[in-house]
Amino acid sequence: MYGRDGVARPHYRRLYERLATLPKEEFEQRRAAVDLAFLRRGVTFTVYDNPEGTEKIFPFDLIPRIIPSSEWTQLEAGLIQRVNALNLFLHDIYHEQKILKDKVIPAAQILSAKHFRREFMNFKVPQDIYVHICGSDLIRDADGRYLVLEDNLRCPSGVSYMIENRAAMRRAFPNLFQSYGVRPVEGYADTLLKALRYIAPRQDEKPNVVLLTPGVYNSAYFEHTFLARQMGIPIVEGRDLVVREDRVYMRTTAGLVVVDVIYRRIDDDFLDPAVFRQDSVLGVPGLVGAYRAGNVALANAIGTGVADDKVIYAYVPKMIKYYLGEEAILPNVDTYLAGDPTDRKYILENIANLVVKSANEAGGYGMLIGPAATKAEIEDFKQKVAAQPRNFIAQQPIMLSRSPTWCGDALEGRHIDLRPYILCGEKTTVTPGGLTRVALRKGSLVVNSSQGGGSKDTWVLQGDA
Repeated sequence: MYGRDGVARPHYRRLYERLATLPKEEFEQRRAAVDLAFLRRGVTFTVYDNPEGTEKIFPFDLIPRIIPSSEWTQLEAGLIQRVNALNLFLHDIYHEQKILKDKVIPAAQILSAKHFRREFMNFKVPQDIYVHICGSDLIRDADGRYLVLEDNLRCPSGVSYMIENRAAMRRAFPNLFQSYGVRPVEGYADTLLKALRYIAPRQDEKPNVVLLTPGVYNSAYFEHTFLARQMGIPIVEGRDLVVREDRVYMRTTAGLVVVDVIYRRIDDDFLDPAVFRQDSVLGVPGLVGAYRAGNVALANAIGTGVADDKVIYAYVPKMIKYYLGEEAILPNVDTYLAGDPTDRKYILENIANLVVKSANEAGGYGMLIGPAATKAEIEDFKQKVAAQPRNFIAQQPIMLSRSPTWCGDALEGRHIDLRPYILCGEKTTVTPGGLTRVALRKGSLVVNSSQGGGSKDTWVLQGDA
């Protein structure tokens, strides 16, 4: 909110002035009203292995994050560039593998990736789109540069909270919101549905789209029901679908109804027990056969997880250069690969000063923040890195930018990141906003809700102030 001189930045000035005149009691009343609305609407997430219970209200902070138009223009261009390169990369590695033959990426990194699906070599995905929904996590460093921290390509979550946060802010500060000229996020579901229909095998009539959920015990189940309701499509579990002669049908009270597109919120491993994990009760036997036959489309495509791998993330700027002939608009955080002998030596010698991450974990799990870790934790990670180097990367700790956040009874600075949402259909679009996640614990850099984080509304302005 403030520049180095302690003065509110131009695009924050109206918010600063409004907060300065708002009595604390009134602010607390508005905050309590939002919490109550979230409770009534069931805006929750699940924390596994929590003795206090699994369902939690998603913590929401009433101080919005504001992004001026000129700043957003650069972010939008960088995100579209990035997801276009990732789609080209996925098509390439499942077909000609030119990027491997030209030694831009070592072939061993792909072949050893946990989510690389050899079974889908030379398979043509609908419209050549692998990534239909992407959520890339961005941070700002001490110089104000936006950097990409990671890409989420399999089942990116959190977009429902982006939309709910906006509704909450409209209710809490209607006049302030109106005066700012904030670009809308409410059209996300319509854009998503268009992108899903674009990949339908049947284009001659209105295709049937469903959302496939693992069920009520999944941490993102609120979001699954929310998005299905917003798009006006059925939400189904694996047991609601059946495959007959390589076609997918949904069981209904009126009989079987053909399914054209499945927006799946289930990982590859659990999609089809006849092909992947035989013990899966979440998937649909025969689904992969119908997918191969071209009778159903999946979003995101099977095999996209290889580009979700944090080791492969390190090569995305090279992908952009290779496929698009451009420099990356949004740079990566400098990354060391434990699979490289030189990098591994550096990581093991400097682990106490680095952030070490598992290549395929999410939600803040499988991570060591060296400067905040105990000696025992550091030694434990050293052994893990030495035993399975391919599975780890390391990065220099970056003090994420901070935003004023209501903490108990006062405003304090807390670290934030940003997850914008990119949709690929007939064209690639970025919703003007995203989920700003905030580390509610003082000094913490971990913003994930499962690790004590919350969120803010993200205001992208029509202008620069």
